[in-house]
Amino acid sequence: MKTPIQNSSDFLFIYEAIQCNPNGDPDQENKPRMDYDTQTNLVTDTRLKRFMRDYLKNTHEQEIIFVDMEGNSKVSVDSKLKAVVRRILEKPAILNEIFADNPASLKKYQEILSKEKDFDKVWAFITDKKNAPKEANIELLAWLVKEQFLDIRMFGSAFAVGGFAKAYTGPIQLNWGYSLHEVELMDSNSIVTIMNDDNSTFGKDYRVHYSLIAFNGTINHFAARSTGLTEEDLPQFRNAIWQSIPATPSRSKLNQYPKLYLEIVYNDGISNGQFGDLRNFVEAKPREGITAKQIRKFKDLEIDLNPLLVLVRENKGSGKKIKDVILHTSADWNLSI
Repeated sequence: MKTPIQNSSDFLFIYEAIQCNPNGDPDQENKPRMDYDTQTNLVTDTRLKRFMRDYLKNTHEQEIIFVDMEGNSKVSVDSKLKAVVRRILEKPAILNEIFADNPASLKKYQEILSKEKDFDKVWAFITDKKNAPKEANIELLAWLVKEQFLDIRMFGSAFAVGGFAKAYTGPIQLNWGYSLHEVELMDSNSIVTIMNDDNSTFGKDYRVHYSLIAFNGTINHFAARSTGLTEEDLPQFRNAIWQSIPATPSRSKLNQYPKLYLEIVYNDGISNGQFGDLRNFVEAKPREGITAKQIRKFKDLEIDLNPLLVLVRENKGSGKKIKDVILHTSADWNLSI
């Protein structure tokens, strides 16, 4: 029996990027995303989720990653949902299981399937705004999210498909990430070949020298009620956020490694955001004798996590806000709570 998550969490995730492009900006010739006013490197939450989705797809074949890619293109919600629903409707035993507590919805689908054997016509009918069995469709979608779509259970999604229109707020949310220090772009005029299906183009190869990037995120147990995120899902998420970035083999994304994952699990009845953005308790600056422009590796930075560690120690325990702390660090970052 799967157990729904009972407690909310806030987490801090930090990773490094060395001579690579952590997140290209399509509006800036695919240069690394930057806040040029502060000279900090930016990474979108979508980029980090893509890392995790690709990793989960490769390591969890029994689950479906709904927001997926085919080549360089995102699979549309309509085509993905159509393919999944087709597999379900072709298996009466699964359909019976889904609607075990709602025979009226089961009967609606059975009637549709008995009248029409061509699935394209079945799909056209059940997604038609006038004819769609909306209650049965939404019940089917809820089952798919809770039992099949691992990434939707985690991150949520909006299903804008006729007859299946519903938005799921993901229990796991992330802000955009940013570097904890000023970042210098590599001064390079290298030209790279970009291969397409039947032709190739040329473009600049933009990279950062070094960037230590931090994300702040939340896991909300109230939102988990609708997507069905369980206690069994959380270790998969924690493993994915740690393992997925170095597991990406693309040329521009090599040399990125996780450095720290710290999750604050709150006690019963305590909501997210008790201490604000956890990145506010971390400071990174160049070591003595090194300028911001000379930062090239992790050891070139002096990182102060003491305010965060003190905060955790003072607020952890019975009758306090924090129930537990999950900490994972790289081999060269020795920390303890």
